Amino acid sequence: MIPYFVALFLLGLPLMWIEWTIGRFGGGFGHSTAPGIFHTIWNKNKFIKYFGVIGIFGPTVIFIYYIYVESWLLGYSFFALLGKYKACTTEEAMVAFLQGYQGVVKNEFFSSIAPSYFFFLVTFLLNVLVVHCGISKGIERVCKYGLMVLFIFAAVLVVRVLTLGTPDTAKPDYNVANGLGFLWNPDWSALASAKVWLAASGQIFFTLSCGIGVILTYASYLTKNDDVALSGLTAAATNEVAEVILGGSIVIPAAVAFFGPTGIAKIAKGGAFNLGFVTMPLVLQKVAFGEILGFMWFMLLFIAGVTSSISLALPAVVFLEDEFNFSKGKASLVFGTVTFVLTQPVIFLLARGIVDELHFWGGTFCLVVFATIETILFGWVFGMEKAWTEMHTGSDITIPRIYRFIIKYITPAFLLFILSFWFWQEWTPVILLRNVPAENVPYLIGIRLMLVGLFAVLAFLVWVVWRRKKVRSL
Repeated sequence: MIPYFVALFLLGLPLMWIEWTIGRFGGGFGHSTAPGIFHTIWNKNKFIKYFGVIGIFGPTVIFIYYIYVESWLLGYSFFALLGKYKACTTEEAMVAFLQGYQGVVKNEFFSSIAPSYFFFLVTFLLNVLVVHCGISKGIERVCKYGLMVLFIFAAVLVVRVLTLGTPDTAKPDYNVANGLGFLWNPDWSALASAKVWLAASGQIFFTLSCGIGVILTYASYLTKNDDVALSGLTAAATNEVAEVILGGSIVIPAAVAFFGPTGIAKIAKGGAFNLGFVTMPLVLQKVAFGEILGFMWFMLLFIAGVTSSISLALPAVVFLEDEFNFSKGKASLVFGTVTFVLTQPVIFLLARGIVDELHFWGGTFCLVVFATIETILFGWVFGMEKAWTEMHTGSDITIPRIYRFIIKYITPAFLLFILSFWFWQEWTPVILLRNVPAENVPYLIGIRLMLVGLFAVLAFLVWVVWRRKKVRSL
């Protein structure tokens, strides 16, 4: 949590303002994606647009695996209401249920991957349909009504968790207060790990949609007098209320109340999937109206997932619309077809570590690299004086002047330090796949080749676009 909040104030907020500002600026020149926006900022550099490819590549990679994980939430929403996992009263049984649903193993719960694939198809089609409807008729409507439902469900769950107290008086350490302590009491030794700082920064980028390229696209539709300073601040603040205050008051406190301080340490090491799909269903089965609360839990996560995944699809779709004059329907169809094919290895090779590999490159590494590039562009190429003026154009608030210094020096230095420290500590093991089971190595090499191919195709498309523009100008 310490690296998380440091990253929020030194990376998250500055990047929110940077991306809202340069997105609006690039939109004034007819560009809605990173390659064109980067080129607008530094048109004397003929290579900068290719760095902008990361702003399309990154969200597309995240979408490829995120959409499948998101579909599990839809499936579990119905499982909760129907009591399908009611017989799973232990962690081992719930893990077996999840693995059976994922198609990792065949067991008494699921004999095939068909149920999981069905919910994947429903989720995938829903996402493509929303993107096809556009920003105002599709994405805006989903977010407007979906987020209202999300906050209502979250508030109900928070109240129920915080009123659990000590469910078993024979175990006084098993209580909500110790759960909050587990979350907020710091582990100082972890601050020496570059991986922790990189993960915290990646989480900030991911949760705020910074360093992805999505905000650039949204902001490109703003007019010159729209307030980007206030928009960036309110978006970040609202997200932190949902993630830290609401989210942080549900899972960990509830888990400690039923599994104790020792049990939660083991559970936390199992990762986010275990917390969401194993621990919480077990917890909610122990309280009154557990089926309804379970439905609320998984549905609020599904709604949150949909609002993210439709945004992840936007940069690639808008790139095809703006630069190749595709209709919204054609662009959505092309994006849907390509990502549908690329998602199949995630579904059928899940046990081979595919999701972890894609998440690292798309959901962590690319985010930090992209954020570093756009921060340097904003503060040093665009120029801090011009940037500060642009940021406050049409603004109803004044950003504290300390952020002039932070944006120009601290934010890029912080990002470069994290990247350098990570390269020093983790680069060799990651590249050489040293910590990966030998049987998974060929599959992960194949995924890396797929990612290289995807990036090459996107770079080629950018080259084609600017080649056409050059020919037209002649």
